[in-house]
Amino acid sequence: MVIDPTQNIDIWEFLKEVPDPEIPAINLVELGVIREVEKNDDELFITITPTYTGCPAKKLFEDLILEKLAEKGYKKVKIISKLNPAWTTDWLSDETRNKLLNEGISPPTIGDRIIVCPNCKSKNTKLLSQFGSTPCQSLYTCNECSEPFNYFKCH
Repeated sequence: MVIDPTQNIDIWEFLKEVPDPEIPAINLVELGVIREVEKNDDELFITITPTYTGCPAKKLFEDLILEKLAEKGYKKVKIISKLNPAWTTDWLSDETRNKLLNEGISPPTIGDRIIVCPNCKSKNTKLLSQFGSTPCQSLYTCNECSEPFNYFKCH
């Protein structure tokens, strides 16, 4: 039986307690990594889609999910990695994008065109490096407040 995330099911609530290890202000459900929860008798099947194929945090995602569910009494849990459809930043809700911005990370924008400074909200920003603190982020600076910040790349 596939469990719908829109239903008030404890398992989804437990999974919302699993933070993204790279951006702890958001959880793996908000990030869109956790795709499905299926329960078959006493076994859970959790389907995840990593943010990209070579995501270095994928193993940590799995370990954190298993640890949280074991803490809640679920001992038989199988993690299934599903790469199709590929994860996309389109799966991030407006609420999640706002959480990123409040955390000092500029959220993804369509086509990576307008990058907003999370500090002063200026759109007058400049790319410093394609690579930020994590592989899914770039490093920018604001031409208005002169502060550097990470931008969550579109994909």
